[in-house]
Amino acid sequence: MKPRPGRALTSIMVVLTLTTGMIEAVSFLALGPVFTAMQTGNLLLLAFALTGAAGLSPAAAGVSCAGFVAGAVLGSLFESSVDARERRWFAPALLAEGLLLGGGALVAWRTGVDGPPAAPAGGHHFGVIAFVAAAMGVRNITTLRVRVPDVPTTLSTRALTAFLGGLPHVADPRIGSGARHEGRRFASIGAMFAGGVLDAWMLHEGVRPAAVLTVPCLLVLLLGAASWAVPARRTSEPG
Repeated sequence: MKPRPGRALTSIMVVLTLTTGMIEAVSFLALGPVFTAMQTGNLLLLAFALTGAAGLSPAAAGVSCAGFVAGAVLGSLFESSVDARERRWFAPALLAEGLLLGGGALVAWRTGVDGPPAAPAGGHHFGVIAFVAAAMGVRNITTLRVRVPDVPTTLSTRALTAFLGGLPHVADPRIGSGARHEGRRFASIGAMFAGGVLDAWMLHEGVRPAAVLTVPCLLVLLLGAASWAVPARRTSEPG
């Protein structure tokens, strides 16, 4: 059962975009350099690392890709099976994502991950990367199924391009323009940037990666719990 579109759902997606910026700050600055949500960048890091580029780990990028694939596949199977029984899948998907992020934070805490790995990267970092990338795989499947316009949650390139294309005197009617579209796009871009700044600052101030990763974990779990508490409403749109 697809969540009801509207401001509440758009707000949830914007907060999820904020958490993406936070997660990628931890991934790139404390676990890698590696990306866990933005697999386009991660694939390029893997390509560069395979050529022997200094400071990059093909193993870390490979673990991220594998974790993301596992999360996307399992997330798709789970959400489809729940939807086939005409039950709500959005809130359980958020809770599953939050639990995976919590798993990553727990591994980081128990194994003492305090910053970027020394070359070569160690198994402790790989464990955290796998958990977080799996969570982001689930996230991407969830956002594809929800299809909130202008707020993809795990990338900003298209939102930025659409925002620029919708500005006055530039507006392209084929991509949509107006205050509603531009507001969502601006919120998406700003949330991604703010999340990156926040967690990069926390890491710079010496906060342990496990604690930093706990913040987006709790936010996603809170969003999942709030979504579950809202009474279900059927829509005519397919799940």
